[in-house]
Amino acid sequence: MRVVAVLAFAAAGFLPPLAAAQGPVQSAAAVKWGPGPDFLPAGAGFAVVQGDPGKAGVYTIRLHLPDGYKFPSHFHPTDEHVTVLSGTFLVGMGDTVDMSKAQTLAAGGFITAPANAHHYAAARGETVLQVSGEGPFFLTYVKPSDDPRTAKPKP
Repeated sequence: MRVVAVLAFAAAGFLPPLAAAQGPVQSAAAVKWGPGPDFLPAGAGFAVVQGDPGKAGVYTIRLHLPDGYKFPSHFHPTDEHVTVLSGTFLVGMGDTVDMSKAQTLAAGGFITAPANAHHYAAARGETVLQVSGEGPFFLTYVKPSDDPRTAKPKP
């Protein structure tokens, strides 16, 4: 009985520091949405939840994707941790987009894309993602022609 009391007391001592380490609490209504950065295909909503994704350090962002939104094959300089908050997200690995080989993640699904791992993705239905990792958050496209900053508009 004493062991349980000692463990409970010890655990209680750790809870306040753990809660403080998580950062400020933010309601869903407080999330400030805007357009995605220029390195994302047009149409994504983007919100910073924690940190500065453009700098070194921990960040958490949210992406609001319309139905059919696609990420061509790309990679990141650091691990990318993705949680599906709503909708359906399809993720495949490799240089060539082949959605028949993609993994389907529904709300609550999670995937880590390791640093420099080539992958592609798409939203089925309106989809909201939460992405976290060590900054800076950036995409490098496998095919430079897929980069929206350099891709030429089609006539």
